[in-house]
Amino acid sequence: MDIEECMKEWEDLIADYKRLETINKDYATKLEEVGELQAACMKELNHQRYRMSVITGALKRLEKKGVTKDERVSNLEKEIMKRKAMLHEIEATLPKQNSLYLKIILGNVNVSILNKNDKFKYKDEYEKFKLILSAIAFVLAVANLYIDFRPLQLILIFLLVWYYCTLTIRESILKVNGSRIKGWWRLHHFISTVVAGILLIWPQNEPWEEFRHTFMWFIAYISVVQYMQFRYQSGVLYRLKALGARHNMDITIEGFHSWMWRGLSYLLPFLFGGYIFQLYIAYTLCHISYHPEATWQVPALSISFLMIGIGNTATTLMVIPQKLNEQVSYLAALFLVLHCCNMYTILQTLKKKMQGGLKLRYKLRAIAYRLSNEIAVLEQKWRQNKVEVKSE
Repeated sequence: MDIEECMKEWEDLIADYKRLETINKDYATKLEEVGELQAACMKELNHQRYRMSVITGALKRLEKKGVTKDERVSNLEKEIMKRKAMLHEIEATLPKQNSLYLKIILGNVNVSILNKNDKFKYKDEYEKFKLILSAIAFVLAVANLYIDFRPLQLILIFLLVWYYCTLTIRESILKVNGSRIKGWWRLHHFISTVVAGILLIWPQNEPWEEFRHTFMWFIAYISVVQYMQFRYQSGVLYRLKALGARHNMDITIEGFHSWMWRGLSYLLPFLFGGYIFQLYIAYTLCHISYHPEATWQVPALSISFLMIGIGNTATTLMVIPQKLNEQVSYLAALFLVLHCCNMYTILQTLKKKMQGGLKLRYKLRAIAYRLSNEIAVLEQKWRQNKVEVKSE
C-alpha cells in the first residue's frame, strides 16, 4: 500500500468517523430521553399506587362502618388487584434502588438490568456458577476424606466462604432485578457464610479431627443433591418459562418451589436427607462441645447448623402442605406424620453409622425409597381428588 492509497483510506475513515459522531449524538440524546421517561414512569407509578391506597382505605372504612358489599364494591376490589399486578409488571421494566446490603458492598452503583436477554444471561450465569462450585467442592471433599492434609482442608473451607459471600451478592442483584427468591433461602446463605467463616478459624485439634469426616461427607452429599436439583429444576424452569408460566428471573434454590410438584417424588427424600444431615451435624457438634479441648467454635457451629436444619425443614414443609391444601387438607397432615417418622428412623440409623459403611448405605437407600413411595402415593391421591373436584 503506497501513500496515495493510505490517504484515500484516511479520507474514507474520516467519512466513517462523521457517521459515527452522528450516531453517537443520537445515542446520547436517546439516553437522556430514556432517563426522562424512566423518571416520568416512576412518578406516574407512585401516583397510581397513592390513589389506589386512598381508594382501598376508603373501602376499609366503609366495611368497618358496616356497609354491606354490593356488586360494585366486589368489582372494584377485583380491578384494584388486577391494577396492582399490572403495576408490578411495569415496575419490572424500570431501574430499582439497591438494597441496604448492596449499598454497603457496592455503594450506589446501579445494578438494574433492563434488557430481558441480559437478565436471562445473568440468571443463567448464576446457575452455572453454583453448579461449577458444587462440583469443585465435591472433588475437594472426597479428597479430604482420604488425605489428612490441613492446607487442603483450608482450601475447601475458604472456597465455601468465598462461594457463599459471592452467592449473597449475586442473589441480592437478582432480587433487585425481580427474582422471587424467598427470604429464608437468602438468610440461609448469610448464615452459611458465617458458618464457613467459623470453620475457617477453627484450630486443628482433636475435636476438629473428630468432626472432619462427618463434615466432608456432608459437603459431598450436598454437592450431589445440588447437582440433582439443578438438573431437575432447570428442566422444569425452562419448560414452564417457554410456556409463559414463569418469571425470567426465577432461580433454582436449595429447597422446594410450590410450582414444582409433578415428578418430584424422587428428589424430595434427598432434600430432606440433607436437612436431616444438618440436624445430625448439630447433634454431633453438641456432643463434641463437651470435649476438654473444644473451643467456642463448636457450640457456635452447633447452634448455626440447628438453625439451618430447622429453617430448611420448616420452610419446605410449609410449601408442600400449601400445594396439598389446594384440595385435600388431610393429605398435608398425613405427609407431616410420615416425614416425622422417617426423620426419626434416619436419625437412629445415623447413630449406628460406625457399624459399617455398606450397611448404612443400604439402610439409607431403603428409607429414601420408602419416603419416595409415600410421596408418590400422596401425589396420586391429590391428582385424583383434583380431577373429582373439576368433574363436579
